Amino acid sequence: MAKKSKEVKETAGFALGKENYKLMAIGFAVIVVGFILMAGGGSDDPNVFSEDIFSFRRITLAPILLLLGFGFEIYAIMKKPKDD
Repeated sequence: MAKKSKEVKETAGFALGKENYKLMAIGFAVIVVGFILMAGGGSDDPNVFSEDIFSFRRITLAPILLLLGFGFEIYAIMKKPKDD
């Protein structure tokens, strides 16, 4: 009796598909925009208090964008790549 051996096809390549990397780039861009929106608001003089640090953009909008970006990154990594 001859043994039937299954050939294991090993392909060297990337761990994720092309679409996954595109989605990861979009998520990374959203994260970068969130950090850019969070920046600034400081005062040149340490003895003068600036109310600019409590703006809607820095307290609410930027953290929401960061959370959405990180969530999108998790989705992009976990999404099953399509077989070509």
